[in-house]
Amino acid sequence: MLAVEMKDITKTFGMVKANQHVHFCLEEGEIHALLGENGAGKTTLMRILYGLYKADSGEIFVNGKKVDIHSPKEAIAAGIGMVTQHFTLVPTLTVAENIVLGYTDGITVSQKDIEKKVAEASQKYGILVDPSAYVKDLSVGERQRVEILKALYRNARILIMDEPTAVLVPQEVDVLFESLLRLVKAGLSVIFISHKLVEVMAVCDRITVLRDGVVTSTVNKSETTQIELAKMMVGRETFGVTRQSTRKTGKTIYELSGITLEGKHGRKLLNDVSFSVSEGEILGIAGVSGNGQGELTEVLTGLMTPNQGSIKLMGKEITHLTPGQISEAGVGRTPQDRHQGIVGDLSVAENLALENLPVYTKNGMLDHKKIIQDAQQKIEEFQIKASPNDQLRTLSGGNMQKVVLARALSRKPKVLVASQPTRGLDVGATEYVRKRLLEERDRGTAVILLSEDLDEVLALSDRIAVIYEGCIKGIVPSNEATPEKIGLLMAGAC
Repeated sequence: MLAVEMKDITKTFGMVKANQHVHFCLEEGEIHALLGENGAGKTTLMRILYGLYKADSGEIFVNGKKVDIHSPKEAIAAGIGMVTQHFTLVPTLTVAENIVLGYTDGITVSQKDIEKKVAEASQKYGILVDPSAYVKDLSVGERQRVEILKALYRNARILIMDEPTAVLVPQEVDVLFESLLRLVKAGLSVIFISHKLVEVMAVCDRITVLRDGVVTSTVNKSETTQIELAKMMVGRETFGVTRQSTRKTGKTIYELSGITLEGKHGRKLLNDVSFSVSEGEILGIAGVSGNGQGELTEVLTGLMTPNQGSIKLMGKEITHLTPGQISEAGVGRTPQDRHQGIVGDLSVAENLALENLPVYTKNGMLDHKKIIQDAQQKIEEFQIKASPNDQLRTLSGGNMQKVVLARALSRKPKVLVASQPTRGLDVGATEYVRKRLLEERDRGTAVILLSEDLDEVLALSDRIAVIYEGCIKGIVPSNEATPEKIGLLMAGAC
Protein backbone atom coordinates (compact mmCIF):
# COMPACT_ATOMS: atom_id res chain seq x y z
CA MET A 1 0.00 0.00 0.00
CA LEU A 2 1.17 3.55 -0.70
CA ALA A 3 1.74 5.73 2.35
CA VAL A 4 1.74 8.85 0.16
CA GLU A 5 0.81 9.54 -3.44
CA MET A 6 1.19 13.01 -4.93
CA LYS A 7 -0.41 13.28 -8.38
CA ASP A 8 0.27 15.94 -11.02
CA ILE A 9 1.55 18.53 -8.51
CA THR A 10 2.28 21.94 -10.03
CA LYS A 11 3.51 24.99 -8.11
CA THR A 12 4.76 28.31 -9.48
CA PHE A 13 6.23 31.39 -7.81
CA GLY A 14 5.81 34.25 -10.25
CA MET A 15 7.67 33.17 -13.39
CA VAL A 16 9.49 30.32 -11.62
CA LYS A 17 8.02 26.84 -12.12
CA ALA A 18 9.10 25.12 -8.90
CA ASN A 19 7.15 21.89 -9.56
CA GLN A 20 5.74 20.83 -12.92
CA HIS A 21 3.21 17.96 -13.00
CA VAL A 22 5.15 15.98 -10.38
CA HIS A 23 4.05 12.44 -9.55
CA PHE A 24 5.65 11.05 -6.37
CA CYS A 25 4.85 7.86 -4.43
CA LEU A 26 6.07 6.72 -1.00
CA GLU A 27 5.51 3.07 -0.11
CA GLU A 28 4.86 1.95 3.46
CA GLY A 29 8.01 1.01 5.35
CA GLU A 30 10.56 2.47 2.93
CA ILE A 31 13.12 5.25 2.87
CA HIS A 32 12.54 7.07 -0.40
CA ALA A 33 15.10 9.68 -1.47
CA LEU A 34 14.06 12.87 -3.19
CA LEU A 35 17.27 13.80 -4.97
CA GLY A 36 18.19 16.90 -6.94
CA GLU A 37 20.27 20.04 -7.14
CA ASN A 38 19.49 23.10 -5.03
CA GLY A 39 16.49 24.78 -6.63
CA ALA A 40 15.26 21.56 -8.28
CA GLY A 41 11.94 21.72 -6.40
CA LYS A 42 12.48 19.07 -3.69
CA THR A 43 11.71 21.23 -0.67
CA THR A 44 8.80 22.96 -2.40
CA LEU A 45 7.16 19.58 -3.08
CA MET A 46 7.53 18.51 0.55
CA ARG A 47 6.30 21.83 1.87
CA ILE A 48 3.16 21.23 -0.14
CA LEU A 49 2.80 17.80 1.49
CA TYR A 50 3.33 19.33 4.94
CA GLY A 51 0.83 22.15 4.37
CA LEU A 52 3.31 25.02 4.27
CA TYR A 53 2.50 25.71 0.60
CA LYS A 54 -0.66 25.21 -1.41
CA ALA A 55 -0.21 23.53 -4.81
CA ASP A 56 -1.60 25.33 -7.86
CA SER A 57 -2.98 21.98 -9.04
CA GLY A 58 -2.76 18.27 -8.27
CA GLU A 59 -3.97 15.77 -5.67
CA ILE A 60 -2.53 14.20 -2.52
CA PHE A 61 -3.45 10.79 -1.10
CA VAL A 62 -2.36 9.53 2.32
CA ASN A 63 -2.83 5.82 2.97
CA GLY A 64 -5.14 5.67 -0.06
CA LYS A 65 -7.42 8.52 1.04
CA LYS A 66 -7.52 11.87 -0.74
CA VAL A 67 -6.58 14.69 1.62
CA ASP A 68 -6.56 18.49 1.47
CA ILE A 69 -3.72 19.74 3.64
CA HIS A 70 -3.78 23.48 4.29
CA SER A 71 -1.47 23.70 7.32
CA PRO A 72 1.14 21.74 9.28
CA LYS A 73 -1.53 21.09 11.91
CA GLU A 74 -3.60 19.23 9.30
CA ALA A 75 -0.48 17.38 8.09
CA ILE A 76 0.30 16.25 11.65
CA ALA A 77 -3.31 15.10 12.04
CA ALA A 78 -2.82 13.01 8.88
CA GLY A 79 0.27 11.38 10.42
CA ILE A 80 2.92 13.44 8.62
CA GLY A 81 5.94 14.91 10.41
CA MET A 82 8.75 17.07 9.03
CA VAL A 83 12.29 17.67 10.27
CA THR A 84 14.18 20.48 8.52
CA GLN A 85 17.89 21.34 8.61
CA HIS A 86 17.01 24.58 10.43
CA PHE A 87 15.44 23.32 13.65
CA THR A 88 12.27 24.78 15.13
CA LEU A 89 13.14 24.23 18.80
CA VAL A 90 13.03 26.81 21.62
CA PRO A 91 16.58 26.88 23.06
CA THR A 92 15.54 28.11 26.52
CA LEU A 93 13.06 25.25 27.06
CA THR A 94 13.86 21.68 28.04
CA VAL A 95 13.74 18.74 25.64
CA ALA A 96 10.45 17.56 27.18
CA GLU A 97 8.88 21.03 26.98
CA ASN A 98 9.85 21.35 23.31
CA ILE A 99 8.42 17.94 22.45
CA VAL A 100 5.00 18.52 24.06
CA LEU A 101 4.77 22.21 23.10
CA GLY A 102 1.36 22.75 21.49
CA TYR A 103 0.44 19.11 22.01
CA THR A 104 -1.00 18.95 25.52
CA ASP A 105 -4.57 18.46 26.68
CA GLY A 106 -4.80 20.96 29.53
CA ILE A 107 -3.77 24.54 30.22
CA THR A 108 -1.27 23.55 32.90
CA VAL A 109 1.18 20.69 32.67
CA SER A 110 3.33 18.92 35.22
CA GLN A 111 7.04 19.00 34.41
CA LYS A 112 7.43 15.60 36.04
CA ASP A 113 4.59 14.11 33.97
CA ILE A 114 5.80 15.41 30.62
CA GLU A 115 9.37 14.28 31.32
CA LYS A 116 8.03 10.80 32.15
CA LYS A 117 5.99 10.68 28.92
CA VAL A 118 8.92 11.87 26.81
CA ALA A 119 11.24 9.34 28.46
CA GLU A 120 8.73 6.59 27.62
CA ALA A 121 8.56 7.78 24.01
CA SER A 122 12.35 7.91 23.86
CA GLN A 123 12.56 4.26 24.92
CA LYS A 124 9.71 3.20 22.64
CA TYR A 125 11.27 4.66 19.48
CA GLY A 126 14.90 4.11 20.41
CA ILE A 127 15.68 7.84 20.08
CA LEU A 128 17.79 8.54 23.14
CA VAL A 129 17.34 12.02 24.63
CA ASP A 130 17.51 13.56 28.11
CA PRO A 131 14.01 15.00 28.76
CA SER A 132 15.28 17.42 31.41
CA ALA A 133 18.17 18.86 29.38
CA TYR A 134 17.89 22.38 27.96
CA VAL A 135 17.96 22.50 24.17
CA LYS A 136 20.55 25.31 24.21
CA ASP A 137 23.02 22.88 25.82
CA LEU A 138 22.62 20.16 23.16
CA SER A 139 24.84 19.41 20.17
CA VAL A 140 23.41 19.73 16.65
CA GLY A 141 22.99 15.95 16.41
CA GLU A 142 21.15 15.82 19.73
CA ARG A 143 18.83 18.62 18.64
CA GLN A 144 17.99 16.71 15.50
CA ARG A 145 17.06 13.65 17.58
CA VAL A 146 14.72 15.88 19.59
CA GLU A 147 13.07 17.06 16.35
CA ILE A 148 12.59 13.47 15.20
CA LEU A 149 11.16 12.40 18.56
CA LYS A 150 8.85 15.44 18.53
CA ALA A 151 7.38 14.25 15.23
CA LEU A 152 7.04 10.65 16.42
CA TYR A 153 5.48 11.81 19.71
CA ARG A 154 2.75 13.38 17.59
CA ASN A 155 2.11 9.94 16.05
CA ALA A 156 3.80 10.60 12.72
CA ARG A 157 3.87 7.52 10.50
CA ILE A 158 5.33 9.45 7.57
CA LEU A 159 8.50 11.44 8.26
CA ILE A 160 9.93 14.06 5.89
CA MET A 161 13.66 14.64 6.45
CA ASP A 162 14.76 17.81 4.61
CA GLU A 163 18.56 17.75 4.09
CA PRO A 164 18.99 16.05 7.48
CA THR A 165 22.76 15.63 7.26
CA ALA A 166 23.63 19.18 6.14
CA VAL A 167 24.52 20.28 9.70
CA LEU A 168 25.86 16.97 11.05
CA VAL A 169 29.39 15.64 11.40
CA PRO A 170 30.11 12.12 10.04
CA GLN A 171 29.65 10.40 13.39
CA GLU A 172 26.23 12.03 13.86
CA VAL A 173 25.24 10.98 10.33
CA ASP A 174 25.95 7.35 11.23
CA VAL A 175 23.75 7.62 14.34
CA LEU A 176 20.94 9.22 12.30
CA PHE A 177 21.03 6.45 9.68
CA GLU A 178 20.93 3.73 12.37
CA SER A 179 17.87 5.41 13.91
CA LEU A 180 16.06 5.75 10.57
CA LEU A 181 16.67 2.13 9.59
CA ARG A 182 15.41 0.96 12.99
CA LEU A 183 12.28 3.14 12.76
CA VAL A 184 11.49 1.96 9.23
CA LYS A 185 11.61 -1.66 10.43
CA ALA A 186 9.01 -0.64 13.02
CA GLY A 187 6.68 0.68 10.29
CA LEU A 188 7.72 4.28 9.68
CA SER A 189 7.88 5.58 6.09
CA VAL A 190 10.56 8.20 5.36
CA ILE A 191 11.05 10.77 2.60
CA PHE A 192 14.74 11.69 2.59
CA ILE A 193 15.47 14.96 0.76
CA SER A 194 19.11 15.16 -0.26
CA HIS A 195 21.66 16.00 -2.91
CA LYS A 196 24.40 13.76 -1.48
CA LEU A 197 24.76 10.70 -3.68
CA VAL A 198 26.82 8.68 -1.19
CA GLU A 199 24.22 9.04 1.55
CA VAL A 200 21.31 8.29 -0.74
CA MET A 201 22.97 5.07 -1.88
CA ALA A 202 23.77 4.15 1.74
CA VAL A 203 20.36 4.45 3.34
CA CYS A 204 17.52 4.68 0.78
CA ASP A 205 15.40 2.00 -0.92
CA ARG A 206 14.15 4.01 -3.89
CA ILE A 207 15.20 7.33 -5.41
CA THR A 208 13.19 9.95 -7.25
CA VAL A 209 15.28 12.57 -9.07
CA LEU A 210 14.00 16.11 -9.70
CA ARG A 211 15.60 18.52 -12.15
CA ASP A 212 14.18 22.00 -12.78
CA GLY A 213 10.93 21.03 -11.07
CA VAL A 214 10.35 17.92 -13.19
CA VAL A 215 10.76 14.26 -12.22
CA THR A 216 13.49 12.79 -14.42
CA SER A 217 13.25 9.25 -13.00
CA THR A 218 12.31 7.02 -10.07
CA VAL A 219 14.65 4.04 -9.59
CA ASN A 220 15.45 1.28 -7.13
CA LYS A 221 18.79 1.79 -5.40
CA SER A 222 19.88 -1.72 -6.42
CA GLU A 223 19.38 -0.84 -10.10
CA THR A 224 21.40 2.38 -10.33
CA THR A 225 24.81 3.92 -9.60
CA GLN A 226 26.10 7.26 -8.36
CA ILE A 227 27.23 8.15 -11.89
CA GLU A 228 23.76 7.46 -13.31
CA LEU A 229 22.11 9.48 -10.53
CA ALA A 230 24.48 12.40 -11.16
CA LYS A 231 23.55 12.34 -14.84
CA MET A 232 19.85 12.45 -13.92
CA MET A 233 20.51 15.38 -11.56
CA VAL A 234 22.76 17.60 -13.67
CA GLY A 235 22.24 16.27 -17.18
CA ARG A 236 25.70 14.87 -17.77
CA GLU A 237 27.69 11.82 -16.72
CA THR A 238 30.96 13.35 -15.57
CA PHE A 239 31.24 15.82 -12.75
CA GLY A 240 33.77 16.89 -10.18
CA VAL A 241 36.67 19.31 -10.22
CA THR A 242 40.20 18.51 -9.10
CA ARG A 243 43.54 20.28 -9.19
CA GLN A 244 45.36 19.05 -12.29
CA SER A 245 48.84 19.24 -10.79
CA THR A 246 50.84 21.04 -8.17
CA ARG A 247 51.94 24.35 -9.69
CA LYS A 248 54.95 26.42 -8.88
CA THR A 249 53.76 29.04 -6.43
CA GLY A 250 54.89 32.63 -6.05
CA LYS A 251 56.22 34.45 -3.03
CA THR A 252 54.80 34.04 0.45
CA ILE A 253 52.24 36.79 1.06
CA TYR A 254 50.28 35.65 4.13
CA GLU A 255 51.79 34.46 7.42
CA LEU A 256 50.40 33.31 10.77
CA SER A 257 52.86 33.03 13.64
CA GLY A 258 52.01 31.60 17.07
CA ILE A 259 48.29 32.45 16.97
CA THR A 260 46.69 31.54 20.30
CA LEU A 261 43.04 32.13 21.18
CA GLU A 262 41.65 31.54 24.66
CA GLY A 263 38.04 30.76 25.45
CA LYS A 264 36.23 30.61 28.78
CA HIS A 265 38.30 29.64 31.84
CA GLY A 266 41.51 30.08 29.86
CA ARG A 267 40.93 27.06 27.64
CA LYS A 268 42.96 27.35 24.44
CA LEU A 269 40.70 27.17 21.37
CA LEU A 270 43.71 27.80 19.10
CA ASN A 271 47.18 26.93 20.34
CA ASP A 272 50.33 28.31 18.68
CA VAL A 273 48.92 28.08 15.13
CA SER A 274 51.50 28.92 12.48
CA PHE A 275 51.44 28.58 8.70
CA SER A 276 52.08 30.59 5.54
CA VAL A 277 50.41 30.79 2.14
CA SER A 278 51.96 31.82 -1.16
CA GLU A 279 50.64 33.49 -4.27
CA GLY A 280 48.87 30.98 -6.51
CA GLU A 281 48.50 28.34 -3.78
CA ILE A 282 45.58 26.66 -2.09
CA LEU A 283 46.38 25.69 1.49
CA GLY A 284 43.71 23.29 2.73
CA ILE A 285 42.91 23.19 6.46
CA ALA A 286 41.50 19.74 7.26
CA GLY A 287 39.99 18.62 10.55
CA VAL A 288 37.01 17.02 12.24
CA SER A 289 34.31 19.52 13.21
CA GLY A 290 34.92 21.23 16.55
CA ASN A 291 38.71 21.21 16.45
CA GLY A 292 39.17 24.93 15.90
CA GLN A 293 38.27 25.55 12.24
CA GLY A 294 35.43 27.91 13.15
CA GLU A 295 37.58 29.92 15.56
CA LEU A 296 40.44 30.04 13.04
CA THR A 297 38.05 31.39 10.39
CA GLU A 298 36.88 34.14 12.75
CA VAL A 299 40.46 35.11 13.63
CA LEU A 300 41.48 35.22 9.95
CA THR A 301 38.54 37.48 9.08
CA GLY A 302 38.80 39.79 12.12
CA LEU A 303 35.68 38.62 13.94
CA MET A 304 37.82 37.45 16.87
CA THR A 305 41.13 38.85 18.11
CA PRO A 306 43.79 36.35 19.19
CA ASN A 307 45.36 36.58 22.64
CA GLN A 308 48.81 36.02 21.20
CA GLY A 309 50.52 35.79 17.84
CA SER A 310 50.79 37.69 14.60
CA ILE A 311 49.09 37.76 11.19
CA LYS A 312 50.88 39.51 8.34
CA LEU A 313 49.72 40.27 4.81
CA MET A 314 52.60 41.11 2.47
CA GLY A 315 54.75 41.86 5.50
CA LYS A 316 52.25 44.23 7.13
CA GLU A 317 50.67 43.45 10.49
CA ILE A 318 46.87 42.98 10.26
CA THR A 319 46.30 41.02 13.50
CA HIS A 320 44.17 43.63 15.26
CA LEU A 321 42.33 45.14 12.31
CA THR A 322 38.54 45.15 12.09
CA PRO A 323 36.75 42.91 9.56
CA GLY A 324 36.22 45.95 7.31
CA GLN A 325 39.89 46.95 7.51
CA ILE A 326 41.01 43.38 6.78
CA SER A 327 38.75 43.36 3.74
CA GLU A 328 40.17 46.71 2.60
CA ALA A 329 43.70 45.31 3.01
CA GLY A 330 42.93 42.64 0.41
CA VAL A 331 41.49 39.62 2.25
CA GLY A 332 38.27 38.20 0.77
CA ARG A 333 36.08 35.75 2.65
CA THR A 334 33.23 33.32 2.33
CA PRO A 335 31.78 32.77 5.83
CA GLN A 336 31.46 29.22 7.19
CA ASP A 337 27.67 29.70 7.33
CA ARG A 338 26.50 31.54 4.21
CA HIS A 339 23.50 32.87 6.17
CA GLN A 340 25.94 34.87 8.33
CA GLY A 341 27.24 36.65 5.24
CA ILE A 342 23.94 37.77 3.75
CA VAL A 343 20.84 39.79 4.59
CA GLY A 344 17.89 37.75 3.40
CA ASP A 345 15.39 40.61 3.22
CA LEU A 346 17.68 42.72 1.00
CA SER A 347 17.87 42.22 -2.74
CA VAL A 348 20.55 40.25 -4.58
CA ALA A 349 22.02 43.53 -5.86
CA GLU A 350 22.13 45.07 -2.37
CA ASN A 351 23.84 41.98 -0.95
CA LEU A 352 26.42 42.02 -3.72
CA ALA A 353 27.24 45.65 -2.86
CA LEU A 354 27.22 45.27 0.94
CA GLU A 355 30.97 45.01 1.57
CA ASN A 356 31.90 47.70 -0.95
CA LEU A 357 29.42 50.49 -0.27
CA PRO A 358 31.93 53.41 -0.61
CA VAL A 359 32.27 52.56 -4.32
CA TYR A 360 28.52 53.08 -4.73
CA THR A 361 28.26 56.24 -2.61
CA LYS A 362 28.35 59.74 -4.06
CA ASN A 363 27.72 62.85 -1.96
CA GLY A 364 26.38 60.66 0.80
CA MET A 365 23.83 58.99 -1.48
CA LEU A 366 23.84 55.43 -2.83
CA ASP A 367 24.00 55.10 -6.61
CA HIS A 368 21.27 52.48 -7.05
CA LYS A 369 21.64 52.46 -10.83
CA LYS A 370 25.30 51.45 -10.56
CA ILE A 371 24.45 48.83 -7.89
CA ILE A 372 21.94 47.23 -10.28
CA GLN A 373 24.28 47.41 -13.29
CA ASP A 374 27.20 45.82 -11.41
CA ALA A 375 24.87 43.18 -9.94
CA GLN A 376 23.65 42.20 -13.41
CA GLN A 377 27.26 41.76 -14.53
CA LYS A 378 28.09 39.56 -11.51
CA ILE A 379 24.89 37.54 -11.95
CA GLU A 380 25.94 36.68 -15.49
CA GLU A 381 29.60 36.03 -14.63
CA PHE A 382 28.82 33.78 -11.65
CA GLN A 383 25.78 32.10 -13.24
CA ILE A 384 23.44 33.13 -10.42
CA LYS A 385 19.85 32.11 -11.11
CA ALA A 386 18.21 35.33 -9.99
CA SER A 387 17.44 38.90 -10.94
CA PRO A 388 19.10 41.91 -9.23
CA ASN A 389 15.90 42.90 -7.42
CA ASP A 390 14.99 39.42 -6.12
CA GLN A 391 15.04 39.11 -2.33
CA LEU A 392 18.06 37.01 -1.44
CA ARG A 393 16.10 34.72 0.90
CA THR A 394 14.12 33.42 -2.10
CA LEU A 395 17.27 31.91 -3.68
CA SER A 396 18.41 28.30 -3.37
CA GLY A 397 21.42 27.54 -1.18
CA GLY A 398 23.69 27.14 -4.18
CA ASN A 399 22.73 30.52 -5.60
CA MET A 400 23.14 32.18 -2.19
CA GLN A 401 26.67 30.78 -2.04
CA LYS A 402 27.38 32.13 -5.52
CA VAL A 403 26.31 35.60 -4.32
CA VAL A 404 28.71 35.35 -1.36
CA LEU A 405 31.49 34.14 -3.67
CA ALA A 406 30.82 36.82 -6.29
CA ARG A 407 31.00 39.56 -3.65
CA ALA A 408 34.30 38.20 -2.28
CA LEU A 409 36.00 37.67 -5.65
CA SER A 410 34.81 40.81 -7.42
CA ARG A 411 37.29 42.86 -5.36
CA LYS A 412 40.21 40.75 -6.67
CA PRO A 413 41.54 39.82 -3.20
CA LYS A 414 45.19 38.98 -2.56
CA VAL A 415 44.08 36.32 -0.06
CA LEU A 416 40.79 34.41 -0.02
CA VAL A 417 39.58 32.73 3.17
CA ALA A 418 37.07 30.11 1.94
CA SER A 419 35.40 28.45 4.93
CA GLN A 420 33.14 25.45 4.21
CA PRO A 421 32.50 26.87 0.70
CA THR A 422 30.42 23.91 -0.53
CA ARG A 423 28.69 22.82 2.69
CA GLY A 424 25.09 21.90 1.92
CA LEU A 425 25.48 22.39 -1.85
CA ASP A 426 24.44 19.94 -4.55
CA VAL A 427 26.69 18.34 -7.15
CA GLY A 428 26.37 21.11 -9.75
CA ALA A 429 26.84 24.02 -7.33
CA THR A 430 29.75 22.25 -5.61
CA GLU A 431 31.46 21.75 -8.95
CA TYR A 432 31.01 25.42 -9.83
CA VAL A 433 32.40 26.71 -6.52
CA ARG A 434 35.44 24.41 -6.64
CA LYS A 435 36.14 25.47 -10.23
CA ARG A 436 36.07 29.14 -9.19
CA LEU A 437 38.48 28.48 -6.32
CA LEU A 438 40.95 26.86 -8.72
CA GLU A 439 40.56 29.76 -11.14
CA GLU A 440 41.26 32.16 -8.28
CA ARG A 441 44.41 30.21 -7.42
CA ASP A 442 45.50 30.36 -11.07
CA ARG A 443 44.97 34.14 -10.99
CA GLY A 444 47.64 34.30 -8.28
CA THR A 445 45.45 34.56 -5.19
CA ALA A 446 46.57 32.83 -1.99
CA VAL A 447 43.58 30.66 -1.00
CA ILE A 448 42.99 29.27 2.49
CA LEU A 449 40.42 26.48 2.20
CA LEU A 450 38.85 25.41 5.50
CA SER A 451 36.68 22.36 4.90
CA GLU A 452 35.38 19.36 6.81
CA ASP A 453 35.03 17.52 3.48
CA LEU A 454 38.29 15.58 3.24
CA ASP A 455 37.67 14.67 -0.40
CA GLU A 456 37.37 18.37 -1.20
CA VAL A 457 40.59 19.24 0.62
CA LEU A 458 42.48 16.44 -1.15
CA ALA A 459 41.06 17.41 -4.55
CA LEU A 460 41.88 21.13 -4.42
CA SER A 461 44.82 21.76 -2.10
CA ASP A 462 48.48 22.23 -3.00
CA ARG A 463 49.37 21.67 0.65
CA ILE A 464 47.21 20.39 3.51
CA ALA A 465 47.45 21.55 7.13
CA VAL A 466 45.61 19.39 9.66
CA ILE A 467 44.09 21.02 12.75
CA TYR A 468 43.37 18.95 15.87
CA GLU A 469 42.23 20.38 19.21
CA GLY A 470 43.30 23.85 18.09
CA CYS A 471 46.81 22.81 17.03
CA ILE A 472 48.32 22.28 13.59
CA LYS A 473 49.38 18.61 13.70
CA GLY A 474 51.24 18.72 10.41
CA ILE A 475 51.42 20.26 6.94
CA VAL A 476 51.60 17.78 4.06
CA PRO A 477 52.31 18.48 0.35
CA SER A 478 49.47 17.26 -1.88
CA ASN A 479 51.68 14.72 -3.66
CA GLU A 480 52.36 13.04 -0.31
CA ALA A 481 48.80 13.27 1.04
CA THR A 482 46.55 10.22 1.24
CA PRO A 483 43.18 9.88 2.98
CA GLU A 484 44.82 7.50 5.46
CA LYS A 485 47.71 9.84 6.28
CA ILE A 486 45.48 12.91 6.65
CA GLY A 487 42.88 10.88 8.56
CA LEU A 488 45.46 9.82 11.15
CA LEU A 489 46.52 13.43 11.69
CA MET A 490 42.84 14.44 11.99
CA ALA A 491 42.48 11.83 14.74
CA GLY A 492 45.41 13.35 16.62
CA ALA A 493 48.17 10.93 15.62
CA CYS A 494 51.63 12.47 15.26
